[in-house]
Amino acid sequence: MEAWARWCYRHKLLVLVLWVSALAGLGAAGTAAGGSYANMFGIPGTDSSRAYDRMAEVFPESAGDTVNVVWRVDSGAVGDSSVRDRLEPALDRIGSLPGVGDVVGPYGPGPDGAARISEDGRTAYAQVTFAQQADAVPKELVQDVVDTARSAERAGLQVELGGQAITRISAPPTGIAEVVGILAAGVVLFLAFGSLFSMLLPITVAVFGVGTGLMSTLLLSHAVDVPEVASLLGSLIGLGVGIDYALFIVTRHRRALLGGRSPEESAVQALNTAGRAVLFAGGTVCVALAGMLVTRMSFLEGVVIATSLTVVLSVLAAITLLPALLGLLGERVLSRGQRRRLAAEGPEPAEAKGAAARWSATVQKRPRAVAAVAAVLMAALAIPVLSLRLGATDQGNHPEDRTTRQAYDLLAEGFGPGFNGPLQLVVETGELGAPGDPDVKAAVDALVERVAADDGVAMAAAMPPPPGSKVPVTVVQVVPTTSPQDVRTDQLIDRLRDDVIPGSGMEVHVGGVTAVFKDFSSVTADRMPLFIATIIGLGFLLLLLAFRSVVVPLTAAVMNLVAAAASFGVLVAIFQWGWGAELLGFGREGPITAFLPVIMLSMLFGLSMDYQVFLVSRMHEEWVHTKDNARAVRVGLAETSRVINSAALIMICVFGAFVLSGDTEGAVAGVGLAAAVALDAFVLRTALVPAAMHLLGRANWWLPGWLEERLPHLAVEPPEPATRTTAQVPGTHADKGTASGGGTTVVHGFVLDQEGAPVADAVLTLVSPAGKQLDRVATLADGGYILSAPAGGSYLLAVTSDGHEPWTRHILVGGEPLIHDLTLSPSEAASPSHPA
Repeated sequence: MEAWARWCYRHKLLVLVLWVSALAGLGAAGTAAGGSYANMFGIPGTDSSRAYDRMAEVFPESAGDTVNVVWRVDSGAVGDSSVRDRLEPALDRIGSLPGVGDVVGPYGPGPDGAARISEDGRTAYAQVTFAQQADAVPKELVQDVVDTARSAERAGLQVELGGQAITRISAPPTGIAEVVGILAAGVVLFLAFGSLFSMLLPITVAVFGVGTGLMSTLLLSHAVDVPEVASLLGSLIGLGVGIDYALFIVTRHRRALLGGRSPEESAVQALNTAGRAVLFAGGTVCVALAGMLVTRMSFLEGVVIATSLTVVLSVLAAITLLPALLGLLGERVLSRGQRRRLAAEGPEPAEAKGAAARWSATVQKRPRAVAAVAAVLMAALAIPVLSLRLGATDQGNHPEDRTTRQAYDLLAEGFGPGFNGPLQLVVETGELGAPGDPDVKAAVDALVERVAADDGVAMAAAMPPPPGSKVPVTVVQVVPTTSPQDVRTDQLIDRLRDDVIPGSGMEVHVGGVTAVFKDFSSVTADRMPLFIATIIGLGFLLLLLAFRSVVVPLTAAVMNLVAAAASFGVLVAIFQWGWGAELLGFGREGPITAFLPVIMLSMLFGLSMDYQVFLVSRMHEEWVHTKDNARAVRVGLAETSRVINSAALIMICVFGAFVLSGDTEGAVAGVGLAAAVALDAFVLRTALVPAAMHLLGRANWWLPGWLEERLPHLAVEPPEPATRTTAQVPGTHADKGTASGGGTTVVHGFVLDQEGAPVADAVLTLVSPAGKQLDRVATLADGGYILSAPAGGSYLLAVTSDGHEPWTRHILVGGEPLIHDLTLSPSEAASPSHPA
């Protein structure tokens, strides 16, 4: 990693040209080729999937997308001449537009037209069929349809339009969520760094990673089935991890610069430390995303490809493009004030100070209280998840000011709540005869009567077969009495499949969008335990290899489940229970879209592992050096909590901005992931995890000897020096017979006053027998310190602090790690003659 970073740093212009060329080339190719997204959510082998396949044989012309034009009068009837004279010419003009295949309205002859007028005569609708699917219909054509229909409006006559094509043009412009998220992230970065260049670095890296990822996904959609939502989810997670990964590296680089290193050595050190963690974290995200494959849902394969590809390219940008940019900027990644202080006052001490160090000390002192408060908060937020119900969102969940929501509500009011989600019963009639035979008609009529007799059915009618159709299938249209999202509609589907249809003696498949999502929800629920076990197991294995501990990955797995439960509890409260949904502009409450839990859990587990890796890798590094769990947890939290919280705040801004995407699934995923990141970073990783690790003590790093011998080594931290011994003082638990020898050694502990309170900013100096200063540090806010000696032997330890008497003592180092606390007396007292 060190050689890689140095090469990118020294060949910065070449690296930059390669990345710009890649982004421009992929952008040009993607724009020219366009997208070919597949949006079928059915699962092969389910009853609704079989119904869909047979429907496509009977009605192949229904491949084109449809739009409903709905109108309602405040008084009178839609059949009045004053209304017809306005709507009929408008529908004729729509039918004449190039790209419109057919328009079927309520004013034609026969019962079919009358069925498009509500019983009270005040609501009617016409169905417009395009020649292409919604994604392929030009937006200009859809807008012409909307403008033409709306031109018929007048006082007392309301005209609204619904359908997937209308949703596309009524949504906010593409990219607005990403732009808002980037701008919000920029504000957070500027406040964190105080430098314009430091702010721009993570954003630039994320833009290159996400840009190349989205263009690659666009091209791949021509070769594999990729749903349209995959590009949205790819940009969502790509922006989050891209900015965060660059943030971790830039933070480490700036810290090394302030510590006195040259820009090149700082960049190399940052890539060799934080860069390794970024590689590992990116791998864990991809592993978590790949866990979706165990569900064996073809729809999710495209999501895995798009999101994983974007994460990989974001990681690649962080470890190649970022060091090149660091080489271009040099010391300008620091603010002007920091550069002036560095020149005037010299390097800053590396120890963490301020609020992060104080909070870390608080967690160490009161781990039980901190853990209890955090656990109660997470448990309270997780309670709503017990009411989680999977289903489908539709245009009834759009905000009230959307024309799609207005059309949905008008149809529900005029024709019943089930009108927006009819079921199709696909009847196999081959054994009874050809379509149109008397026996077939009698059997279908009997089925229709049985279906219509159910209390949950508002209307059931057999659809006439297309002229000349020879497919032995009859389709029965069933309108439930309840809305598509009502649990009673799901119960109706179960009754039709389990009770009504078996009694008919015919093979019948229940289809329709509502049935598709119900089957999707059932399969998702059945396969969810295996999916969760897979991603937890893979994450456990990765952390086990990285940190050589059984307890650390076990703690991470539990915390990930807690974070998932709490974040889904927030989603249920907002989107399913409707707590503030309309007020926040999310529309009417409804079930959680069936495929979102799988996608969100993959992303959530991956992001949670990121924070666990960055937090515990620093703790593990300190543990390897000192074998002092309390110090390892305290120092790790103090040095990483600020950057983790900054990274989390950026992710919250990016994810939260996706409520502006205009996509319901995007908004739900954005809110859920924003809530998950907030709870994970601010509650779990900075409170519950370190508190639990303090309570567990040395058990955190336990690994059975037989397992240690068999596990391959996967290092997150850079390699240690070739030799390293540890410190000892006569009279401690270390081996008294060890005198000297070995490599670098350490002495560490706490500096306290006589009342047991930590002494912050005390200066400790380690001096050789010849009088040479070997190491000099200041204590943290909790009084902790760590000193390094070149080898075992006898040294002089001196301590000074304002308001306290100087303290000195000869110590002998070598053997096991030293945990050496000492007490300072007030300045008016005599100097102590022995350590505490």
